[in-house]
Amino acid sequence: MDATYNLSGGFKPTIKRFADLDGPDFFPTPPWATYALIDNEKFSGDIWESACGDGAMSRVLAETGRPVRSSDLHNRGFGEVGIDFLTAPHRADNIVTNPPYNSAEGFVVAGVEKARHKFALLLRLAFLEGANRANTIFSRNPPNRVWVFSERITFYPSGAVQKGTGTTAYAWFVWDKNSTGSELKWLKPGYRAKYLRLK
Repeated sequence: MDATYNLSGGFKPTIKRFADLDGPDFFPTPPWATYALIDNEKFSGDIWESACGDGAMSRVLAETGRPVRSSDLHNRGFGEVGIDFLTAPHRADNIVTNPPYNSAEGFVVAGVEKARHKFALLLRLAFLEGANRANTIFSRNPPNRVWVFSERITFYPSGAVQKGTGTTAYAWFVWDKNSTGSELKWLKPGYRAKYLRLK
């Protein structure tokens, strides 16, 4: 387990996402966080998970009954390998992913262009802040809906023991080509417990 998760003999919940040994910024998305999206957003057409990692999100997206394409720049044992979302010529009806932290802004620019219907990114709620994003991303292409999690998501490196809760607020940012305006919405509590009951 990553030493940052067990300091001085005690457990320390995640404050920041650190890179692991399998490539930069790989923290699988807890399935319940993806269930929260698909329970509140409906998708028509295919879905592209463009930073699929080990397939954690892709497997949940497949439960929508839509065709799911999975790719990643790095080899995590799932999906198409070596596909750089920022430069790939591919398009899809919908794109849903948890982008690498250091590439989030690039994913927004690319995703808005490449998604025909909906583009959904799991991002820190603090992504709403910042003069640069206000003057570029949000002034030109603001999300149509921001779904704020009522529960904290804890991200762990693959294989780490999962316990405790995170300290960072997250939200699903959704760009919908069939909607106008921007809405701030809250996801109902209970998705974490619901997923654990389903396991």
